[in-house]
Amino acid sequence: MEANVSIRDGVALMKLSGRFDFNAHREFRDALERMVGLAGTTSFAVDLADVSYLDSSALGMLLLLRDKAKQSNKAVALTGVKGSVRQVLDIANFAKMFTIS
Repeated sequence: MEANVSIRDGVALMKLSGRFDFNAHREFRDALERMVGLAGTTSFAVDLADVSYLDSSALGMLLLLRDKAKQSNKAVALTGVKGSVRQVLDIANFAKMFTIS
């Protein structure tokens, strides 16, 4: 998996690509720390448009991001969600915890 972090209109954006699974844990945590450390952001977004696969450990990592965002009083949106990634998020009821588009 590849993770890139940027700011767009005050939103800290993490763009992920490839397989989002346990093997991506270190890269995700590094990107998360970079994202949380960005000054002047109002919310967080994770772009999953280029993610081909995610598993239960990826769900746990997204929950970790949600907890970090909550500590900073920031919302988290999951964007570019489609196909099997959307199915996994729907089955896990993530729409109750995240804004998904």
